[in-house]
Amino acid sequence: MSRIIKTGDTPAKRRRAHLRSCAEVLRLLATRATFDEEAQDMAAFMAFNLRGVYDTIEESVRAWEDRNYWKKAEDLRHKWLWARTAADDIETAILANRWAKVQDLLIGLVPHFVDVNVGKMTRDADWWVGAHAALRRR
Repeated sequence: MSRIIKTGDTPAKRRRAHLRSCAEVLRLLATRATFDEEAQDMAAFMAFNLRGVYDTIEESVRAWEDRNYWKKAEDLRHKWLWARTAADDIETAILANRWAKVQDLLIGLVPHFVDVNVGKMTRDADWWVGAHAALRRR
């Protein structure tokens, strides 16, 4: 009997989708002169996506740990720790209404997304509308 390979929804596929969403939002935020309500929703959307990135890492780490590859699991966790830290920092700044700090945090994330190629925008406002309110409710 051959191995069954799961080709559908994988942590890596979801991680790439979250990274793509973040890269597109960063690009859109870079073109804005002010931090209006939509930009606030975009920033909250970034926090949710960064948390999603780290969640996929935890899923992958569990798979490595099940195979007793603890070193590889810890390396992966360490490599992606920035996503969880950034999500926490952005969320804290948003909840405290410190939008200048949010802007600085978002600018600091740009180097993490230089490898993500955004040839065409595939996300529109439907993706992030209401994210700020959802973050406040959480």
